[in-house]
Amino acid sequence: MDNSFKKEKAVLMFENGDFYEGFFEGKPLESGGEAVFNTAMNGYQELVTDPSYNGQVVVMTYPMIGNYGINEFDFESDKVWISGLVTKNYVNNYSHYGAVKSLSEFINSYGYPVVSGIDTRHLTISIRDGGQSNLYIAPKEAGIDYIKKKLSSLPKMEGLNLVSSVSCKKAYENKTDFPEFRVTVIDYGVKFNTIRCLNHIKADVTVVPHNFSKKEILNTEPDGILLSNGPGDPQTMTEEVETIKGLLGEKPIFGICLGHQLLSRSLGFKTYKLKFGHHGINQPVKNLKNGKVEITSQNHGFCVDFQGKSADKNTVLTHINLNDNTVEGIKNEKLKAFSVQYHPESSPGPRDSRYLFSEFKAICLR
Repeated sequence: MDNSFKKEKAVLMFENGDFYEGFFEGKPLESGGEAVFNTAMNGYQELVTDPSYNGQVVVMTYPMIGNYGINEFDFESDKVWISGLVTKNYVNNYSHYGAVKSLSEFINSYGYPVVSGIDTRHLTISIRDGGQSNLYIAPKEAGIDYIKKKLSSLPKMEGLNLVSSVSCKKAYENKTDFPEFRVTVIDYGVKFNTIRCLNHIKADVTVVPHNFSKKEILNTEPDGILLSNGPGDPQTMTEEVETIKGLLGEKPIFGICLGHQLLSRSLGFKTYKLKFGHHGINQPVKNLKNGKVEITSQNHGFCVDFQGKSADKNTVLTHINLNDNTVEGIKNEKLKAFSVQYHPESSPGPRDSRYLFSEFKAICLR
């Protein structure tokens, strides 16, 4: 039975003037941000709680979303970070043994909208062809002129520094039984599972804020340093890059996603904005050392330009994206530093990239 006539109408407006009508699932809330499409068929709970999505409205290409609800254990942080969720068919009557609430109820509780009834694959083609754009969601009754005004006030992701809003405010520890080494994570928006993966390889973990100084970081006495994922434009994070420059050669360094971009910038490489980014759990990445292909989870709108000059000639390209040949990994043996653009802590089905944590451990224990 179609109950859409009982739902309040929503309007989605893009910067090019295109707008679409759908229906609010749950509360008719307003919000806006950069529109990105995600090709995952599941994992929406992890997605909406991933700090890397801060400031973004996510368009789901898979047509059925919400069918297994929200449980109490698949979080990647302690809150919702997306600015809104757009779906084709939203399932309110969820069914899962661990579910405790609906997806819309969860997202609405943090003040963000869920919209259904949208041809999300058409939106995906539009974003793919036209490039990423800001999007604003509001009730239809608010009027087009009002929505245009709100849309025009949204900041562009390019040039936006969001790390301070997602990073922890003070250091904390997450210990494991029978630890074999210590890792300090610089929190640019770290996910829970990154810490779990480090604990799994017997690392005691200390997480520190993004603006900790070199001295403060080294005072935690790490055997290795992990640069976490996070949102925003790496070009704006000059202080964080300067801190990483000071840490190069002091301790082994492993960077993930934004951490990869910041490590690359500290080595002298530039970063640039992708046309529509990589957002999904089925991105093929080739390991150039052994020729193997990894199926990876990704969420980034910026990329490293490896064609530019590096501050250290020992830096080599280790991984590439097979869809567009963009940079997916680098390594500097001399400085004991390496990084990947994708998310080895994620579990898109296969766990092809978990070996990177073991490689990090081996470097730390040398």
